[in-house]
Amino acid sequence: MPYAQSGAARIYYESHGEGEPLLFIHGAGGNHAAWWQQVARFRSSRCVLTVDLRGFGLSDAAEGGPDSLEFPEDALAVLRHAGAGDAVLVGQSIGAVAALRSALREPRRIAAVVLAHSVGGMSHDELTPLVRADRAKAETLPVLDRLLTRAFRDADPARTFLFGQLGTFNRAGMGDIRNLSAVGPTPQEILAAGVRVCFLAGEADAVIRPQTIARAHALLPGSILQVVPGAPHSMYWEAPQLFNDALEQILATLRAKA
Repeated sequence: MPYAQSGAARIYYESHGEGEPLLFIHGAGGNHAAWWQQVARFRSSRCVLTVDLRGFGLSDAAEGGPDSLEFPEDALAVLRHAGAGDAVLVGQSIGAVAALRSALREPRRIAAVVLAHSVGGMSHDELTPLVRADRAKAETLPVLDRLLTRAFRDADPARTFLFGQLGTFNRAGMGDIRNLSAVGPTPQEILAAGVRVCFLAGEADAVIRPQTIARAHALLPGSILQVVPGAPHSMYWEAPQLFNDALEQILATLRAKA
């Protein structure tokens, strides 16, 4: 089992397949195993990397709870240990924040970042209030209603149960993560760093509206936006074919623009 060293923490990761590196970074309820439906799709054409951020899965715990400001170094430590350059980072929800900050720290190592169901913590006078309003509305809903549709939960109780079970392998939960509200990068900082940003949104996302993500896209000239009709916040889990197809289109667009 490979581990990368990130400061004092050992960070667990897995590598599947060969080719251009594609690193998936999980959200608050996930870990490396959350991406099983993506690994199966992409490992035949790419080197697919999955990671457990500190406090999650098989990575070391963090005293006092993990600090989200250290997550980017966890991701970069994996890329260094795996010898992966020109990687595309795919971050889900809070994992998208880690992905974007990783790219800003070492832009030459990162080919692009895909921010799934997130604006990556981007800070802007107009955008930040939109994100906060979306989050406040989401917090009025039960957790599962935010993440998975009722139709999916009724039709597939087994995968719904497994979705919840993933979190039991983590030492940390959303409430344990420090600095989640830390001020993020501005559009000007992202553009100055030359980071290629792609947004992957779900039309039925109950955590962040696609209109909010579209506004972030407009603030980053040259960024890519892919909005999937009818898709919820946890599209990667509930509708993996839609997620994977959309990601494949984004990767193809990135190749065409390279």
